[in-house]
Amino acid sequence: MKTKGTITDAKATKKISAAQLPQPKKKVRKPPNKHVVSNSRHRSKAKQAAPRTAVQYLAKPERFKSIWDRVINVISKMRAEKVSLTQASRGSGISPRTVVRWGGPAIEKRKNGKYVAKPKDNLLRILKIPTPEGTRDIALRGSQKASMLGEYWNAVHRYLETGDASQLENFHDKQIKDSDGREVALTTDHAVLNRLASAGVLSFESLYARSS
Repeated sequence: MKTKGTITDAKATKKISAAQLPQPKKKVRKPPNKHVVSNSRHRSKAKQAAPRTAVQYLAKPERFKSIWDRVINVISKMRAEKVSLTQASRGSGISPRTVVRWGGPAIEKRKNGKYVAKPKDNLLRILKIPTPEGTRDIALRGSQKASMLGEYWNAVHRYLETGDASQLENFHDKQIKDSDGREVALTTDHAVLNRLASAGVLSFESLYARSS
């Protein structure tokens, strides 16, 4: 009896077309999470935005705080002393371009190309205010409130230097509203002011201590 010949593997194995071969899985790129992107952009804009409250100011890096305080100083000097942007910037150690960038709402460009400070602005200022416990920072929105606080400081210094309390009495029982809407009393008690002065906390530089 003849033995059947051995069937080779080549004949036994069916040919597998390329289409039947397992294909590598394609990486599907997921669309960006709109919520995450939106939050990221929001945080980026928040970092670049000018501060409007004490909380926003305090959240900024120290370098930005220094720049912001100098910008406010430049604008105040331009308005009070009627000096140019270049002169005021030079005295505060900051470039005019930086002042224009951050203090833009408070200044305007004339037809001759020169910048002048507007009569008033609504920028945030971190200033000092005396309290029975000592001086502390207060956040104020706007040049008008800052001017009021400045007049109060002038009255305090006049009293401490000359004993004349007539200007100080103009602020008796008066308050000033901070950027969060809280009323802060203006101290006019002679005993309190004398005690603070003896402690050396009521210097002429007190008002703009942060910006020096």
